[in-house]
Amino acid sequence: MTLAGQGAYRAAGMEDTERFNRLRLIRSANIGPVSYAQLLMRFGSAGTALEALPDLARRGGGRLPKIAETAIINAEIAAVERLGAAYLFLGESTYPPALAQLANAPPVLTWRGNLSLLQRPMVSIVGARNASAAACRFARQLAFDLAGEGVTVVSGLARGIDTAAHIGAIQNGTVAVIASGIDISFPPENGELQEKIAREQLLLAEQPPGTEPLARHFPYRNRIIAGLSAGTIVVEAAPRSGSLITARLAGEYGRDVMAVPGSPLEPRAQGCNGLIRDGAILIRDAGDVLETIRPLDARAVREARPLSLTADSPPHHDADDSDRARVTSLLGNGAVSVDELVRQSRVDVALVQLVLLELELAGRLDRHAGNRVSWKG
Repeated sequence: MTLAGQGAYRAAGMEDTERFNRLRLIRSANIGPVSYAQLLMRFGSAGTALEALPDLARRGGGRLPKIAETAIINAEIAAVERLGAAYLFLGESTYPPALAQLANAPPVLTWRGNLSLLQRPMVSIVGARNASAAACRFARQLAFDLAGEGVTVVSGLARGIDTAAHIGAIQNGTVAVIASGIDISFPPENGELQEKIAREQLLLAEQPPGTEPLARHFPYRNRIIAGLSAGTIVVEAAPRSGSLITARLAGEYGRDVMAVPGSPLEPRAQGCNGLIRDGAILIRDAGDVLETIRPLDARAVREARPLSLTADSPPHHDADDSDRARVTSLLGNGAVSVDELVRQSRVDVALVQLVLLELELAGRLDRHAGNRVSWKG
């Protein structure tokens, strides 16, 4: 097996063959971050997991998922190297511990820039794309002040508040998480800013090179922004906006949710005012942010226990037909939590997870936010 572009594997802590197989595993059909993690925990290595896929999919009642071809993976690795980028794999020592805690942590990220920015306290700043001039000015100054205090400012390189936050922090520490491949600029007018961040700060992408940003990619991008950060600050947002999704995810992950208040007469302030009404921390300046996150900064992040991806638990048992029947009988077109499936089926949680894994690999199951599942629509 040829490992083209080994320069893309700059981080230490994992053999090149295992990295190659992990990349092949996550690029295969019907395998997402949750099933990827479960496969590694069950089988101990990506190579063994790849070999097990046909039997798991058969037990799930479907065909073998299309496994990524080695030639395609080699071509991707070569493209990453040509771009001056590299891979960061879940389980490596340089992978940010806070992000690794997520059940759906990205199995692999592509990066350009200064990876050490992930070792500092991090706060995300998000908000409206059509933000007011006053809100953009506030976000830019807030980011400048936080970065000057050694806090890495994380955002998504969108128009409006995201752009203002990156510009404010670009001299002292910012991370841009994009929904496309690392070689695609979106929006196009931020191409120069994206390249400057990639050269001088840090640019992260979960999607393979060449991937255009589709609507379904943005919620995945948002979970990375929220997962990296000790807290998320919303500067201006309308109800039901993507920024509020990021804030909701931050709350689900146990991170601080902060919001900048605005006039009740300003529609773009309704989202922030609603967050504050529901318990978000009101932010007036960088001092308020630092007071909020300092008890949760570097020491707490270092002590966080990332998700283990090794098969160091007792041997796993296989589900039998009665287990499968009890679990599948509870599934429907509406999403239900895995915890509820465990309660109602009275099947061991590990076996429920295995049945769901089999169904997902067979292409019959959809996973939703909040650890919920349903029959594939």
